[in-house]
Amino acid sequence: MHSEPLAYRLRPKSLDEFVGQEDIVGPGTPLRSSIEKDTLQSVILAGPPGTGKTTLAHIIAQSTQAQFVQLNAVMSGVKELKAICLQAEELQTNLQQRTVLFVDEIHRFNKAQQDALLPFVERGIVILIGATTANPYFEVNSAILSRSHVCLLTPLLQKHLLTILKRALGHEQGYAGKITIQEDALKHLARIANGDARIALNTLELSILTIGKRISLEQAEKLFNARTHRYDKTEEDHYNIISAFIKSMRGSDVDAALVWLFMMIEGGEDPRFLFRRMLIFASEDIGNADPQALQLVTSAWQSFELVGVPEGEFFLAHACIYLSQAPKSNAIKKAMYGAKTFVQQSPQLEVPPHLRNAPVKAMRAHGIGQGYQYPHDAEEGIVAAEYFPLRAKPQNFYMPTDRGYEQQIRERMKKIRSILRNTPVSATSPLPLGEG
Repeated sequence: MHSEPLAYRLRPKSLDEFVGQEDIVGPGTPLRSSIEKDTLQSVILAGPPGTGKTTLAHIIAQSTQAQFVQLNAVMSGVKELKAICLQAEELQTNLQQRTVLFVDEIHRFNKAQQDALLPFVERGIVILIGATTANPYFEVNSAILSRSHVCLLTPLLQKHLLTILKRALGHEQGYAGKITIQEDALKHLARIANGDARIALNTLELSILTIGKRISLEQAEKLFNARTHRYDKTEEDHYNIISAFIKSMRGSDVDAALVWLFMMIEGGEDPRFLFRRMLIFASEDIGNADPQALQLVTSAWQSFELVGVPEGEFFLAHACIYLSQAPKSNAIKKAMYGAKTFVQQSPQLEVPPHLRNAPVKAMRAHGIGQGYQYPHDAEEGIVAAEYFPLRAKPQNFYMPTDRGYEQQIRERMKKIRSILRNTPVSATSPLPLGEG
């Protein structure tokens, strides 16, 4: 009986045995060539668990003539790291031998550890292989990144996982000739692994230990009756899936938006986070094309707070469907950024005299408040007047689209602006109080 897990026993020892990630280590790729020629430069391997990061590092260890050192970022400190780097420097100086340093979970290195490593990577004394499940562009020192080739590994396809599982059944370190498993049962194990080779092999091993040497689809489904979805609400998946959710709603694909929504819910995401994102979406991506969108999300959120889960999921779905099918407009977003830019780029913005508050008679004597026209006295409710800051040229920040209710707003805005801007009030500028 083997003491090591199946995934450990069957770890590939060469690139020919490595399955998946063809665009990164397939024949003719730069990384594969550098491994085969033993000319590897520093590389960051980033991707979800079970996609082959550590396996690639071990293949490099098998194929390189360099000294190979492995560290786990969680277990190692600055002192140990510096000692390894100094030893690498001595080895290069005396024997002209390179050192390949594999740092697993490199995103766990703090700033001091990454700073200690940087000079040795920069001078080529250490060839770094960093493995991370986090986004390297956020978690790894930008100076280290600039001196490394970043490879983004993706979840394995079901065909890759089937290859790995079948290899396990025929490998002498696996279960060669000892196990009979239905093809459909094997496909079920590949499906529930969700792109993770380690999970696929672990579920196979657990099936054999639990069920025995003959495994049917029914037995495999009974043992593993729920597919695991890769979703960590504190890591990269969180940002990728919420991005897919928002972009699906923006693209008006109701069905795709629901898939991403419930993937997050099943992964344990806080429903309030989802309501917050939908509330923002209602203004940012729909706005006045459907003014009821904001009200509906607010109402759905309030209803959720009253009912709770699981029935409260109806309100999440209700809001998601409404937002996805609603006419879209980002006119409010454009208007907001236009006005903010105007304010930031204008050195001085003063309130025109006719718009200023004049609570006492003495202020009115200086022209403050004089010339203001009360819009309600006009038949249209609009008067020709200057409302922009003093001496600032009026601009049209809000430009309604012709989608949804904004089509009506667009026609009304044309009429309003024609009255406001065509017959402007002359800008008089009285002396400030206390002068003259």
